[in-house]
Amino acid sequence: MWRFRAKLERVQQPTRILALRHGETTWNVDTRIQGHLDIPLNDTGHWQGQRLGQALADEGISAIYASDLSRAWETAQYVARAQGLAVQPESGLRERGFGSFQGRTFAEIEAELPEQARRWRQRDPHFTPDGGESLVQLYARVVTTAERLAARHPGELIAMVGHGGVMDMLYRAATRLDLQAARTWHLGNAAINRLLWSPQGFALVGWGDTGHLNPDALDESSA
Repeated sequence: MWRFRAKLERVQQPTRILALRHGETTWNVDTRIQGHLDIPLNDTGHWQGQRLGQALADEGISAIYASDLSRAWETAQYVARAQGLAVQPESGLRERGFGSFQGRTFAEIEAELPEQARRWRQRDPHFTPDGGESLVQLYARVVTTAERLAARHPGELIAMVGHGGVMDMLYRAATRLDLQAARTWHLGNAAINRLLWSPQGFALVGWGDTGHLNPDALDESSA
């Protein structure tokens, strides 16, 4: 009986989640939509990944899951090396599929696809770029994936490395905000975001920590 009770208590413990956006890419700088296109980190992004791995080195992470797109996968490798872990690929943590928007800048979308741009700006939850995903579809994919991964690790700390759209959906899930609510929170490259998950849902612990990206933050001489 005591073994059953101990197992039940462990299952009921919340999973702590580090929700991490990938480092910077050249397309981030150019405001060019990446979506499912496989764009690697730029030099700044690699530096951010290194700083992220150093900042989380003592966290005691049990598992690291990452989008299989290069920018997230490369970022996750920096975290994994500091932990002595292997990254586990998870396509459910991919960015929103933006279809015909992919490869275009914000300005080009406004000029070339004005009606679609309007619906995108207004956060129409059912708007789907040609060949892409709607916000409703993205939310369902991200939340289902995150719940599935978190349920494997009751009482443990795990990392999920993904994209801006993925972070946005997790924030909304944790704060119970509607998909059409205007975004007032930061989705910084290589920012540290902290959540809890239990069978009752997600909860927000901390968001948008970029202190480790201060050039002096991890400099022992400035401690």
